[in-house]
Amino acid sequence: MTTIKLHNTKTRKKEVFTPIDPENVRMYVCGPTVYDRAHIGNARPVVVFDVLYRLLRHVYGADHVTYVRNFTDVDDKINARAKESGREIGEITAETTQWYLDDMRALGAMDPNEMPRATAYIPQMIAMIEKLIADDFAYAKDGHVLFRVRAYKHYGALSGRSVDDMIAGARVEVAPYKEDPMDFVLWKPSSEDLPGWDSPWGRGRPGWHIECSAMAKDLLGETFDIHGGGNDLQFPHHENEVAQSCCASGHAEDGGGFANYWLHNEMLQVEGKKMSKSLGNFFTVHDLLEQGVPGEVIRFVFLSTDYRKPMNWTENKRAQAERTLRKWRALCRGVTPQEEMPPRFLEALCDDLNFGSAMYFLRVYAKEGQAAALLRGAQLIGLLTDEMGGWDEAPDFDLSNYEILLANTRAKAMETKDFSEVDRLKAALVAAGVEVRMSKAGVELLPAAGFDPAKLEGLL
Repeated sequence: MTTIKLHNTKTRKKEVFTPIDPENVRMYVCGPTVYDRAHIGNARPVVVFDVLYRLLRHVYGADHVTYVRNFTDVDDKINARAKESGREIGEITAETTQWYLDDMRALGAMDPNEMPRATAYIPQMIAMIEKLIADDFAYAKDGHVLFRVRAYKHYGALSGRSVDDMIAGARVEVAPYKEDPMDFVLWKPSSEDLPGWDSPWGRGRPGWHIECSAMAKDLLGETFDIHGGGNDLQFPHHENEVAQSCCASGHAEDGGGFANYWLHNEMLQVEGKKMSKSLGNFFTVHDLLEQGVPGEVIRFVFLSTDYRKPMNWTENKRAQAERTLRKWRALCRGVTPQEEMPPRFLEALCDDLNFGSAMYFLRVYAKEGQAAALLRGAQLIGLLTDEMGGWDEAPDFDLSNYEILLANTRAKAMETKDFSEVDRLKAALVAAGVEVRMSKAGVELLPAAGFDPAKLEGLL
């Protein structure tokens, strides 16, 4: 059996992955809150854990892996979106859920085995909350139910923080219904204009954290193999999941149960800066797809950085990814993937999803002309598949006159040292979806993704 090693946030070290039951390997990954389009940062964990899902299926068999990723469809952000738009909440969540699925599928992500919606698991959440109250790990006050953080002595173990440090360094809600500032909400009351369900504590709705605990238990059992998500979820979301799940399952003393392995991917930047609407560098997956960036190219860029390192999305990386994929697809056209998985590639991927090493070996196979090996390895991580193809087929359009124009303009600029017209022509070509290559040998223009000949009108 192939050995997989994973860096376990729970123990802060790389460990050999040993599933509870090799016949039923189980993984839960926190999914989106569906109130708007997914930005590219939201897509990174999808691609990361899609690769892990594919690897687990390869090692243990497709029928022996269960992957669950939830949809949070009850949330204050959704309520606010409904109020400002005048639309029904169910209409908004149905639309945004489909947007998410369409965009992630465009990146080559396989659908998980289960994609539960939080609103379908309210009874399970209520039952878990009742159990926590009965065992004195939670309390009800003023229509709220809160978890007693200090009743769980292992709180903070996942994120490596002490409760006192958290209080000193975090912004915590001070409310009259809290016994302790760190206690977090399991259930809260709903006014008539908000979604709500009947409960022993009155009409209300669940807090954010309880939903994942309830859905994971119902679909994967009280103890399962892997829990994953972005690094930003480690605290408080995952920390709170651990606390309430362990206490509800009788593991308050030993801190065991729930997930055996925790994996977290690092965050994403754009051109070296944190993605922010105020900086003008915020964009969604849909934005990129609408601009003609192929989903396979986006996926390639994501897989060019190891998942535990911050990822920097740049226009240069996008262009390089597109060029590489075009070469790889041309090399593999008409080729059948070899039966055996390339051993060096597989070994790299099994070493805590070492994307850097895995992609290095794919480049080696391409350089050496080993198309069958390249295709076999690439398809395991969701690249060079038939479903992701087609975008690399160049449009039938003659760019030779534009090459001559740019070459002549460039030659003139070399004499006058004024390259403003060269820059203008190049910018216009790029805006039309043309890849511009200039070297000592000359000028070469290639139609790229999103090529629009209409945008070239007036250049000649």
